[in-house]
Amino acid sequence: MQLNAFTDYSLRVLIYAAVRRDERCMAAEAASAFGVSRHHIIKVIHTLQRLGYLETTRGRGGGFRLAQDPERIRIGDVVRQTEGTLALAECFAGDANRCPLTPACGLKGVLHEAVDAFFGVLDRCTVADLVARRRMVALVNGLGGAA
Repeated sequence: MQLNAFTDYSLRVLIYAAVRRDERCMAAEAASAFGVSRHHIIKVIHTLQRLGYLETTRGRGGGFRLAQDPERIRIGDVVRQTEGTLALAECFAGDANRCPLTPACGLKGVLHEAVDAFFGVLDRCTVADLVARRRMVALVNGLGGAA
């Protein structure tokens, strides 16, 4: 299983903003730091703002920053809201499921249990937990575009 790029960058942007909590972050700087297009980072920032994780200001002196305490932002919630579907197999597809084994198969239940365990771990972790390490703070501050 692999998170999609949008979820990956969403988590990176939240970490970036949490480390730089006392300043407004710029989309262009974050894009440069992560080596992705500014356009893609702006879409991520817009979504995170709409979800209530970031606040944004347009124009001169604008930028983005966390809209809530990093202790309140659970990684599991962010992944659920940005990942889309976690349909690990065709049997998760509802009416689109064409697998002939579905009526007698136990795989779907096992996969559901695995996804629940995955989110159980992510739900115990917050953005604050991710930036609590001095090494992470130093790394983020050393990325391109850092103040």
